[in-house]
Amino acid sequence: MATRLADIAAKAGVSQATVSRVINAKPGVSDDSRDNVLEAITSLGMPLERLQRNGTRLVAIITPDLSNPIFPEYITSLTTLLAQRGFLVIVCTYTPSGTSEDGYLAMLQNQPLSAAIFLAGKYDTKDTGLSTYRSLSERNIPSAFLNGAARDMNGLYAGTDDKTAMTMALRHLRDLGHRNIGLLLGDKNHYPTILKYQAAQQFFLDEHILHNEEMTAWTTYGVESGQMAARALIERGATAIACASDQLALGAVKATSSLGLSIPKDISVTGYDDSPAMRYMSPSLTTVRQPVDKICQSTVNGLMAMMDNKKLANRRDVLLFEPELIVRESTGRCSSR
Repeated sequence: MATRLADIAAKAGVSQATVSRVINAKPGVSDDSRDNVLEAITSLGMPLERLQRNGTRLVAIITPDLSNPIFPEYITSLTTLLAQRGFLVIVCTYTPSGTSEDGYLAMLQNQPLSAAIFLAGKYDTKDTGLSTYRSLSERNIPSAFLNGAARDMNGLYAGTDDKTAMTMALRHLRDLGHRNIGLLLGDKNHYPTILKYQAAQQFFLDEHILHNEEMTAWTTYGVESGQMAARALIERGATAIACASDQLALGAVKATSSLGLSIPKDISVTGYDDSPAMRYMSPSLTTVRQPVDKICQSTVNGLMAMMDNKKLANRRDVLLFEPELIVRESTGRCSSR
């Protein structure tokens, strides 16, 4: 290793200590020196990953609590792909009563991270500060942000096309004869929710379907909150409800049952995510599937490219993937109630 460090240092015109700091993603190196070292490594034919100290390369996945079943699906796919490439994954799960997202990022400041992946976070909410995330960029740590709108900071943004997803669900309900369609959405300041709402408004406009604001319910993501909001939509005359998540859709199913109505005879319901259990519930849920494996594969490929070329980490890239409508038993022809 000493000879290799010396070769790289001589080629880059820096000290061996500087080479070591670059290899191990340590702060305290100027952008020019870092670029010179990386170029020297490349020109000498020495893959950066083989020079990582002790062969241990860490990637942190920062995620909210795993009550949303789509998050474990993402984590499983990401950890599998990263392990195949020799990375050790740290999963940091934050909850309202536990360590916060900021708290985990503070703890990770002194860790030799190769990359960081966020499944959700403050970045996907309007009017939130980004300084915590920028601390990773300042350390030249490649970062990926999944399923949130691209913000004004460097990183790879990958996720499902939310506008297309909502349009798919609404077109399906329209084709079944529904016109009184309720929207069951998440927080008003949540970017993915905003995109779904904008797509719905455009769809109703294009299809000349009257949609009053009282037929849109904004709530927190969860089965219980979805049940309460869906009940109000049904009482206002909705014959179908397009939901922003499978959890909200489960709440809509429970609300329908509590009112003595049946699915899909009286109410049709669509979800979003295609969580693993949705095909097994009764009635099985019509939902829009996120292409989780494609998103994860592209995310890992993008992070590998950023690790090999730090200049790629100092820009913003956006990858949107086409969702798929999965038609099951929870939707049917509109009938008068």
